[in-house]
Amino acid sequence: MKKPIIAVDMDDTICHLVKRAIYYNNINFPTHPLQYEDMVHWDTRHLRHPDCTHEVFYGRPGLFEELELYDEYVVEELRKLNEVYDLIIVTAAEPSTVMEKWNWLQMHVPFITIEQFITCKRKQLLTFDLLIDDGPHNLIPALESGRKVICIPHPWNRQQLEQYDIPQMSSWKNAKAIIDKILQRAAVRS
Repeated sequence: MKKPIIAVDMDDTICHLVKRAIYYNNINFPTHPLQYEDMVHWDTRHLRHPDCTHEVFYGRPGLFEELELYDEYVVEELRKLNEVYDLIIVTAAEPSTVMEKWNWLQMHVPFITIEQFITCKRKQLLTFDLLIDDGPHNLIPALESGRKVICIPHPWNRQQLEQYDIPQMSSWKNAKAIIDKILQRAAVRS
């Protein structure tokens, strides 16, 4: 029997990217400090300092290897999901960050194999039964195509969470149980 495919984003889903990028932004541009709540858009066009482009904000060498885990539950819950489901990690990545992201995964979740690591910005092109992500640009197309999603809430997706009925998960505590229920309900309906 085919296992359901669970696609999980990396940045700001299983680790904290924006918070770390803000930390460096505030060191590099102290006259234009940012706070987490300021990140109300997915892209970086709203950043306050004119020299702080998307490439500067997210382009610090080594940034992706020093990210903190999302919370204390994420590793164990990913392990549980990996035992029962076909778990894939799907992350947008620039060529210069692919190795950093793989190294981060191997440091924190070494049970994830290279076959489970996919770099892709257009996640709607992939096959999966459920997507866990923070990006509205990934969640909404998946939802609209009839697939199950779970949103990790952040300031940049609040507006979409108000517009769409998207299940949320603000902690990874009991994530497998939540996913089991969502997929069981979907199986009963079909």
